[in-house]
Amino acid sequence: MTVLGCMADDFTGATDLAGNLVATGRRTVITIGAPVDPLPETDAVVVALKTRTVPADDAVRAALDAHRALRERGCTRFWFKYCSTFDSTPRGNIGPVIDALLDATGAPWTIACPAFPANGRTVYQGHLFVGDRLLSESGMRHHPLTPMTDPDLVRVLGPQTRHPVGLLPHAVLRAGAAATRAHVERLTTVGGARILITDALDDADLAAVEQCARELPLVTGGSGLALALPPGAAPAAATIPTAPGPLAVLAGSVSETTTAQTAHARRLLPHRKVPVAEAVADPVATARSLAAWARPHLDTGTGVLVYSADRRDEVRDAQREFGAERVALALEETLAACARDLTAGGVRRLLVAGGETSGAVVSALGIRALTVGPAIAPGIPWTSADHRGGPLNLALKSGNFGPEDLFTTAEDHL
Repeated sequence: MTVLGCMADDFTGATDLAGNLVATGRRTVITIGAPVDPLPETDAVVVALKTRTVPADDAVRAALDAHRALRERGCTRFWFKYCSTFDSTPRGNIGPVIDALLDATGAPWTIACPAFPANGRTVYQGHLFVGDRLLSESGMRHHPLTPMTDPDLVRVLGPQTRHPVGLLPHAVLRAGAAATRAHVERLTTVGGARILITDALDDADLAAVEQCARELPLVTGGSGLALALPPGAAPAAATIPTAPGPLAVLAGSVSETTTAQTAHARRLLPHRKVPVAEAVADPVATARSLAAWARPHLDTGTGVLVYSADRRDEVRDAQREFGAERVALALEETLAACARDLTAGGVRRLLVAGGETSGAVVSALGIRALTVGPAIAPGIPWTSADHRGGPLNLALKSGNFGPEDLFTTAEDHL
């Protein structure tokens, strides 16, 4: 019986969470959108949505549809997964979706725990850090769609929700379970809070948060909290069908992490940058040209890299010329069409960087479910899908995750 139903607001977040659930011994499957078929015998289902940057009403509707489908298929506890950098706008979508799921699940209150210490995401006194920098001083302050300029998560979430937001601080967590329960009781019963931002500096803090929230029908946060769950019974090292052939890397993200990864890969792999003006004019024709360039390299067994920019300011320049939404959509459509052309030509291994890009690629390929396999790095597992009569291996990477050599070492983990 599946008991844990998860809703992720983008596709890389879905594979991130699913990989951590597998690592704790939970049989886990990813569905693309709300499941419509009976679910296999699993411990957890992760629904991959594409709702991080859509209008808040659309995000709420998609989350409620997913929750309803998961509940009808036997899930009894629910998880709303968003990015460990709390990506959102002043209007949402994190707060509105949490509000809707509180109502749908009947949860008296819930946590908001984006921390993932293994990936350098920590929270102290309600302030989110990326590595040793406040969120507002990290590369996320320049995000083209969801710039994060305030590290105080209580202050960020407050305007997005109709409920009071409280803080479960580090000192209380370290004081033990009794002190934590008393603090939560004061915040929720006396103060009326229904969402508690949780501090977490390390795995011990995550364990304390998980214990505090264990009986809640709804939890929310990043994927780091999954590593604090009690061990399941399934093997932690999952195996998946693997496909032969070279790897094609499609990098749409222009985060600092991804641009460093593309810079490293350009020294070792044949590479081609997406011509933005051509992509805006005709993404399908641009993709066809990129795939034609890649094919001779792939035919000789050499991996390739197709990427959106050398530097973030290139994208900003293009946004000023063509408009931010138009550029984002053109890059997504181009890389998605490129993936479709490459797989039609026999490519069976893809690594996709960027949440929006990953969603566009998976949707373009018509994939409905993913099986989760071994981790490449924290938060980045390999997956397998049935595609064109055989396995297709996909790694969907959040823009901010992974070591510098990820694109050139990913295949070592298959």
